[in-house]
Amino acid sequence: MRHEIWQKLREEATDLVTREPLLASHVYSSVLNHECLGSALSFIVAHKLSDAVVSAFTIRELFDQAFVDCDRMLTHVAHDIKAVKDRDPAADSYLNVLLNLKGFHAIQAHRLAHCLWRQNRKELARFVQSRTSEVFGVDIHPACKVGHGIMFDHATGIVIGETAVIGNNVSILQGVTLGGTGNEQGDRHPKIRDGVLIGAGAKVLGNIIVGEGARVGAGSVVLKAVPEHTTVVGIPAKVVGKACVCPAESMDQNFLEEQNDDEAALAVASIK
Repeated sequence: MRHEIWQKLREEATDLVTREPLLASHVYSSVLNHECLGSALSFIVAHKLSDAVVSAFTIRELFDQAFVDCDRMLTHVAHDIKAVKDRDPAADSYLNVLLNLKGFHAIQAHRLAHCLWRQNRKELARFVQSRTSEVFGVDIHPACKVGHGIMFDHATGIVIGETAVIGNNVSILQGVTLGGTGNEQGDRHPKIRDGVLIGAGAKVLGNIIVGEGARVGAGSVVLKAVPEHTTVVGIPAKVVGKACVCPAESMDQNFLEEQNDDEAALAVASIK
């Protein structure tokens, strides 16, 4: 997949240079001057993460080595680009995702941090985490395991703890916390299964499972396990019905539309 997406990125970049000459230098340096997706990605994210002490060149070297050491990383990157393009109506091109969307950038920075963490280069991993938090407003512990096809929509304020696990094809909106319930030690963070959608501002707390294909409503506080293919909403969150088909892909957050009037009234009453 990554080769097809890279070819599409180059086509879109060439078209953008023709339509908007003021961006030509930016597009050439970020995309058209590179021979592959990994090179372009490392250039873009490294220049965002670099600071006065750690150069973009150094961070690019870390990325390049990570692509070798973590052999599925670039495949995951390609799935992430496609996920955002398919699910976010504001992402009108693959190029827009690669150049501009900080949720995508934050996920790729985390992939680098996680690779470093697995190699026991923990201080470097924590540096990447810190810079990711400062630059993108997304704080993911380097130990957190993340699958492919992940979308962070808007992304600002997302916080994910050390022992959290995120499966494949998951969509998470801004302000979401996957956290613990206190200062407990050990395995203490949520496990998010494949195909889950977590709405804006939701808090999922503790070592609990959010089942495959489940949907968590915006602003909910989830303290207990969520059965697969269900919708939970409220504080504390309660099951109010089934989830739509593939909620992470459809991005459908209005659970009331899937119920008749009587069911909707009971659902609303159950969370008050």
